[in-house]
Amino acid sequence: MSSSQRTIAVVDDDPRLLESLANLFESAGYAVRIFASAHALLESGLDGLDCLITDIGMPGMDGFQLRQAVGGARPQMPVFLVTGRHEIVTQRAAEVAAATGLFRKPIDGRLLLAAVETTFED
Repeated sequence: MSSSQRTIAVVDDDPRLLESLANLFESAGYAVRIFASAHALLESGLDGLDCLITDIGMPGMDGFQLRQAVGGARPQMPVFLVTGRHEIVTQRAAEVAAATGLFRKPIDGRLLLAAVETTFED
């Protein structure tokens, strides 16, 4: 792995989505670390991570809480939220707006990949 390779963390309690997103980003040349919960990511630490993609609706700590925790420790890290609950966008609009981006399930992988790549161009 070259030192210029970016590392994406993906947090979701759905193992199929974790595998799918890992495959997507690895095929585009990124290193990927997957986590089944927000607590697992935080226990692992944020060192070496360049971007976070997290589901909103997870048991324990949800994606909004994880975004806030990551933002406190690494305010410049891009955080993309993912949800299958479409009503959350209007119910918690301020929290959604604080994220780098929001993607609704089923996720269009090409759009998510393009959004992540755009954040690294700045």
